[in-house]
Amino acid sequence: MSKVAFLFPGQGAQYVGMAKDLFENSAEAKEIIQAAEDAISFKLSDVMFNGPEDALKQTDVTQPAIFLHSVVLSKLIKSVSPDMAAGHSLGEYSALVEAGAMKFEDAIKLVRFRGEGMLQSGIDNPGTMAAVVGLSSELTEEACNEASSEGIVQCANFNSPGQIVISGSVSGVEKAMELAKAKGAKLVKQLVVSGAFHSPLMQSAKDKLKTKLDESEICDANIPVYANVTASPVTKAEEIKKLLFEQVTAPVRWEETILNMIAAGAGEFYEIGPGKVLQGLVKRIDRNVKISGISSFEDLKNFI
Repeated sequence: MSKVAFLFPGQGAQYVGMAKDLFENSAEAKEIIQAAEDAISFKLSDVMFNGPEDALKQTDVTQPAIFLHSVVLSKLIKSVSPDMAAGHSLGEYSALVEAGAMKFEDAIKLVRFRGEGMLQSGIDNPGTMAAVVGLSSELTEEACNEASSEGIVQCANFNSPGQIVISGSVSGVEKAMELAKAKGAKLVKQLVVSGAFHSPLMQSAKDKLKTKLDESEICDANIPVYANVTASPVTKAEEIKKLLFEQVTAPVRWEETILNMIAAGAGEFYEIGPGKVLQGLVKRIDRNVKISGISSFEDLKNFI
């Protein structure tokens, strides 16, 4: 029998009204959301349920909101359990809670702190990101290397075959966009973001996070969690901590992660959390595996 893998989304999956149905239909969900708000001393559910959208888009709100939505869902799922897990960027924290490597209250504090640090880094060191579609990873990396004379730029997300996100200074990214088009990219599009995530411009957020990670209690994971930085399974607490630190400025190796999970026996994937982004990526990586999403109370009915 094929193994089950849980996947957790990252930034960009948020929407006004997220998790409201869970709060209204489940006493357990209500308790978890209340515990999260107590932990970070912030009424997160107000922004999640009611917006405004501009407030929900702020990185320091977006990250704990997506994390909370994902973890509430995973804690309500009773009839299926994962053999392995992974999360896209921020989603790695949700995966680690699922794997028992982090306590929920500790993780949401870290996620809130991470979001605040990344938001501040974006203000202090302005940058941007862009999606490059229809170009190989080798040629995209080549474009970034050639553009680095204009400013900092690197691949930030290797999402799926022919879908890569680059990140860095405005001048570096714009030059890399120009070079990617010249090398044959089908589409190059600048993204609306508050900072150059997964690039060296996030170094100050990374440094701040290290102090918090050192203070946090992280345990060995009960199931393998595939890390963004290496695309490989990790279970040891010290390695988990090190990789969460590195993750802030390192690329997310998502395509490689999914391929490695499939090679380890995963044949049934569930995206746990808001949106359907990861379902789309998995389908582009390997059409032969089963992938579905659990994002609402309605979806949960088959899994309680």
